[in-house]
Amino acid sequence: MSSIFQVLKRQQTEKSLEIWRSTQLSRTPNQGWVRTIREALGMTVDSLAVRLGITPTGVRKVENSEAANTITLKSLMKAAEALDCELRYSLVPKYSLEEMRDRQATRKAKEQIQSIGHSMKLEDQEVDSASQKLLLEELKKSLLEGNGKELWK
Repeated sequence: MSSIFQVLKRQQTEKSLEIWRSTQLSRTPNQGWVRTIREALGMTVDSLAVRLGITPTGVRKVENSEAANTITLKSLMKAAEALDCELRYSLVPKYSLEEMRDRQATRKAKEQIQSIGHSMKLEDQEVDSASQKLLLEELKKSLLEGNGKELWK
């Protein structure tokens, strides 16, 4: 059975995600935020280099790696700090956490039914669609009430 702790954690996480889901965030500029903000401030590459304690070539590497989506979070945090900015990032699920669990349980249950159905078909004991539907719901329920390990295997 899914523990009350897990349910509460999902609910708290959903609440934290509400603001991210409801906000229409602008896309990252093609040249990246570091360069965009630096240029908007009128800051030179040399000035940012001094603030970061690196060379101007290093700043260009930071800006280029951000634009190429290869920058590390650590480097991006340092650049944000040097620009007097906060780095905020989030993973925002496309669906609610409960819907994601339900979708996964449906997938897993269908896989299990398919495996069972194949074996039964080989033995000339096919299961009718009403029975398959009932079995699907029971397997989903079992997966959702479990500790989550079976759900994501």
